Amino acid sequence: MQALMSTITAMVLAAIVGYAGAWYMGVVESSFAVLLMLATVVTGIYWVLEKAVFLPQRKRLAHKLLDEHNARKAALIQQGFSNIDGDVEPARQKLLMQPWWLDWTAGLFPVILAVFVLRSFMFEPFKIPSGSMIPTLRVGDLILVNKYHYGIRLPVFHTKLVANNDPQRGDVMVFRYPPQPSLDYIKRVIGVPGDEVAYLNKELTVNGKPVPRTVQPEFFDGDSMRYARQFRETLDARSYNTLNDDDHPAFIPGATDFPNKDACRYSVEGVVCKVPQGHYFMMGDNRDNSLDSRYWGFVPEANIVGKAFFVWMNFGDLRRIGSFE
Repeated sequence: MQALMSTITAMVLAAIVGYAGAWYMGVVESSFAVLLMLATVVTGIYWVLEKAVFLPQRKRLAHKLLDEHNARKAALIQQGFSNIDGDVEPARQKLLMQPWWLDWTAGLFPVILAVFVLRSFMFEPFKIPSGSMIPTLRVGDLILVNKYHYGIRLPVFHTKLVANNDPQRGDVMVFRYPPQPSLDYIKRVIGVPGDEVAYLNKELTVNGKPVPRTVQPEFFDGDSMRYARQFRETLDARSYNTLNDDDHPAFIPGATDFPNKDACRYSVEGVVCKVPQGHYFMMGDNRDNSLDSRYWGFVPEANIVGKAFFVWMNFGDLRRIGSFE
């Protein structure tokens, strides 16, 4: 039995590691959430079997060993032996000890379950991979995302279980990229359902009202070694900085076909979109270096992951740690 379970467990763990490696190398399309759920289910099954089957078996064997030792000891005493050597406690403890295949499954289940619950329903860490949200977020920022702010969703299947807040204009939101839902994107909410968003000649208008902005000192991007014009934009009483590149044209080149594209009007000046019900219009703060709703369309409510709110680490610049708008 021990040899069989050892072989089966080795095959299961090898399959999980292989699947994780294939995902990491891009051979299969999956996500860390799927891998974490798979690990939780597998280790959970072993944990239940340990509590219901394997641990009682080991206890019975340890109890049998102790009974046999006590019976032998009593028989020797009856024969007149008073000084009896022999300690079965090390052997008993060895029988009670978990084998390696339970250490690496049932033994890890509480930790994996805690990570699964924390990451799926409370807070999830993300790393900023690109400069689309500069200056608010920089490449290398490690951020926290509140998973329950917009409602509690079933992991992997993304079904909303409990409703909470609706996304508001100005929120920095993580969502599943509509053209490829296995990827997570982060942008700022500019338009909510029913809004008309216009970005013409690099000026933002929501529902016919220009979004106020004030000129800030030029921003120097150390990665590109370039300066960009910087503005302080205020959307629904929420203020944040945005960038514009004077060398970038106002029109939107390369916009793809996407659902509800007929709700948008493209011109040499930019784009005007009417946000459909159940969808959101997202833009990066680095306005001329962000592939966002202007290019690939609206974000469905079902694609929402959570609200980004805190930089918990940037190994290149510890001053980045803190909350942001």
